[in-house]
Amino acid sequence: MTRTVADWMQQSGVAFGTSGARGLVTAMSDRVCHAYTLGFLGFLEEVGAWKPGSAVALAGDLRPSTPRILAACAAAIRDAGGEPVFCGFQPTPALAAWAFTRHIPSLMVTGSHIPDDRNGIKFYRPDGEILKEDEAGMARQIVDQSRRQWQADGSLIVPPSLPEPLDIVTAYVARYVDAFGTRALAGRRICVYQHSAVGRDVLVQVLAGLGAEVLPVGRSDRFIPVDTEAVRPEDQALARQWAAELRCDAIASTDGDSDRPLLADAHGIWLRGDILGQLCARLLGADVVVTPVSSNSVVERMPEFSRVERTRIGSPYVIAAMNRTRADGVVVCGYEANGGFLLGSDVEIEGRTLKALPTRDAVLPIVAALVAAGSNGLAALVDDLPPGVTHSDRLPEFASARRDALMAWLDPGDAAEQAARFDEAFAAIAGASLASVNLIDGVRMHFSNGRVIHLRGSGNAPELRCYTEAETPAVAETISRAALALVAARFPG
Repeated sequence: MTRTVADWMQQSGVAFGTSGARGLVTAMSDRVCHAYTLGFLGFLEEVGAWKPGSAVALAGDLRPSTPRILAACAAAIRDAGGEPVFCGFQPTPALAAWAFTRHIPSLMVTGSHIPDDRNGIKFYRPDGEILKEDEAGMARQIVDQSRRQWQADGSLIVPPSLPEPLDIVTAYVARYVDAFGTRALAGRRICVYQHSAVGRDVLVQVLAGLGAEVLPVGRSDRFIPVDTEAVRPEDQALARQWAAELRCDAIASTDGDSDRPLLADAHGIWLRGDILGQLCARLLGADVVVTPVSSNSVVERMPEFSRVERTRIGSPYVIAAMNRTRADGVVVCGYEANGGFLLGSDVEIEGRTLKALPTRDAVLPIVAALVAAGSNGLAALVDDLPPGVTHSDRLPEFASARRDALMAWLDPGDAAEQAARFDEAFAAIAGASLASVNLIDGVRMHFSNGRVIHLRGSGNAPELRCYTEAETPAVAETISRAALALVAARFPG
């Protein structure tokens, strides 16, 4: 039987999110993942970016479902006439960097930061991420799955074994050690919160290679959904505990597939991802910075950057804007509110070249911030930035029907009615009247006192995201809690 990828999307409920395909593990059957991979390679062949007989790299994170999905993807690569090159269970940016260097496509099986009842597949062309305009090309591909035998539940009757993994870590570690030098973090004592991040050992290798004393902590055999945008209270408590007990200069970590960073100062206070992005861009001497609308507005007040461009939320949108702004002699970079940093240009660091890597990376912003902080510490480095604080939180289990009802209420199509609703519902929370509304992605409300409330349905999971901005962390958090409480009361589950 032949179907399009779009048919499988509709039947399974596994759809494209902000970065790749995401869905419940129960919905991501072998057959669905096989179909997505065939569609990916069929699209690349259609546009001349890949041909049968060529290699395709693949890797995965540490979720229990990942090995099964990897096997289904490897089967599809072989059925498309390709050669699967298994790179093991390693960070997404390490896979992307290795594959980009060899000009071959790749895919990463990961659900990133979301709970392990879900998973996903990120797709990479030989020269970068699959962008939003590419998704339609993948969806229309007709896939023939008759070469395999399938169980009634969509499982492979004979799943293939994965090849022995290649070493992609050595080159990834060398990328940072060669660029920053083996003494860049000498004298620094850094904890690495390992939890279940696929790059937990890689991060230790990088920081040690840069001269730091590294203390691994918090390793887990159970998957922990660490979200760098909405850090769990238990992770906040752990950071404060480790900072006090181990007297470290910083605590570093990542999300599940190690493309989003977490970095805490000597007091165990986690830095916001968009703050890390600003610090990294400044250290690298960026001219143009691209970042989603949800990121802190401090970046527009930093004199080091000649241009700041805002996009919708998701790395494909950031990359598309970076591609539009790239020019000879101009250093272009991007970052997201989750801290993932995208380097669109080669940069020189004290005579050493750091090559472009136009996909989310967790290691670069961690290293850059630590190098920039020097012996003064991260807290002092952050204090030198222009004022302005963001906070993010979420309502979990916020189904699509609730999201659609909320967004219809937030955007009724009439500006006057919208302003009246916002003044009635949110002005008291923000402490000021509505000044403007941005609808680039979700609904971002700017108030006359400079505070911001931004509501948006997640593209990766059934969640409602809330981003706030205010003059202090406490105020930003208070506004966020009040806004989410209002939404939960008006649109109960």
